[in-house]
Amino acid sequence: MGFVDDHLIPLVDTGLGNSAYLVDLGDGRALAVDASRDLRALRAAAGRRGLTVAFAADTHLHADFLTGALQLAADDGATVLASAAGRRSFEHRALADGDEVDLGGLTLRALATPGHTDEHLSFLLLDGAREVGVFTGGSLIVGSAARTDLLGPARAEDLARAQYRSLRRLARLPDATAVWPTHGAGSFCSAPPGAERTTTIGAQRRANALLAAPDEDSFVRELLDSLGSYPAYFERLAEINRRGPALLPAGPSLPALSPAAVRELLGQGAQIVDVRGVRDFAAGHIPGAVSIRLRDAFASWLGWLLPDDSPLVFVTAPGQDLAELTWQALKIGYERLCGHLTMDAWTADGGERVSVEVVAADGVGDRPVLDVRQRSEWESGHIPGAVAIELGDLAARADEAPSGALVHCGHGERAMTAASLLQRAGHEGLAVLAGGPDDWAEATGRPLQEGA
Repeated sequence: MGFVDDHLIPLVDTGLGNSAYLVDLGDGRALAVDASRDLRALRAAAGRRGLTVAFAADTHLHADFLTGALQLAADDGATVLASAAGRRSFEHRALADGDEVDLGGLTLRALATPGHTDEHLSFLLLDGAREVGVFTGGSLIVGSAARTDLLGPARAEDLARAQYRSLRRLARLPDATAVWPTHGAGSFCSAPPGAERTTTIGAQRRANALLAAPDEDSFVRELLDSLGSYPAYFERLAEINRRGPALLPAGPSLPALSPAAVRELLGQGAQIVDVRGVRDFAAGHIPGAVSIRLRDAFASWLGWLLPDDSPLVFVTAPGQDLAELTWQALKIGYERLCGHLTMDAWTADGGERVSVEVVAADGVGDRPVLDVRQRSEWESGHIPGAVAIELGDLAARADEAPSGALVHCGHGERAMTAASLLQRAGHEGLAVLAGGPDDWAEATGRPLQEGA
């Protein structure tokens, strides 16, 4: 049994594409690294081993989730470990490059690795003089390095050059040193696809294309060219994490609402998010509702498309996990959660409902097609003649969408979200493709078009 089997517990958030880590220190205490505000999995893992979290380390001011470090400090008495350069406005142990923390048998050494953010630290875990592993956060990740444009395009190149130096610093660690990144496949912090979420220094020296870049300028070009879009809420969370998010009760709830209460909330500026499946939404939904199906990626699309200061009402289907819905919203800073109701209750009270047509892959015909996938997906193959507007940009560019469009993505969830946004903007005669471009190609026998 190695260190990972005995002491390290990765905690993967597949929706955000991130990993937190719980380290069993062997004496009933634990170290948590990059824990999010949704601590359910961490608490379950700690409970199974009878652990109390004594240290909560954050590698950087996260943009994609709110930190759980303050909650761990309040609930478990954990010492928060974070970069002194982050100027956090709550109690923490401020660390600079080379500072060490005695974990009781193990040592945690701070390594300054700016690039993803200015104040980024990696944490090298030492057993005596042996480098066991390094928590690299958004610096060195499996097959790549995290994006450097979160502070705006004007800083992206400078931070990319800092990222170049940080990766080469980490690459000087011994080959056997484990690499435990925060960002992984599915993260909008530019992690590449793939099943592996941890690696070693040696494996990355051999396989990471960015480490193989012949010089700094080549590295910068390759990294910046790989950057796609990211959710709008990323621009808000780093500052909230610097100030410290509010503490939460152990079990926040989402109350049931009557149709009358929903109408009153709508009059006060509330927005409706329908978290039911695509077919349910298509069959009938409240006018103006935004369709975001409750799934792993729910938080990313909620944060991309809805303002965080509006009261939110959720339309749910019987049996959907209300705790999961609540925590996905809370972990990205959405706290004005008014409650939920079912479509049956709304309809029984005489509430208006509208629908969206769903079209099979062989029924597209001559309709104008709107593709709302990411740029990289579009370039890998799209329906010839389709108009491309990424879902994250659609609300601001609704007037560019073709009239009576057939909307599609890869499977249907994002397309239905897009159709709901276009309905809110006044578009009529919309339809959603059941499936994606591959289904269209198979049904029609026509090839997809590749490239920009």
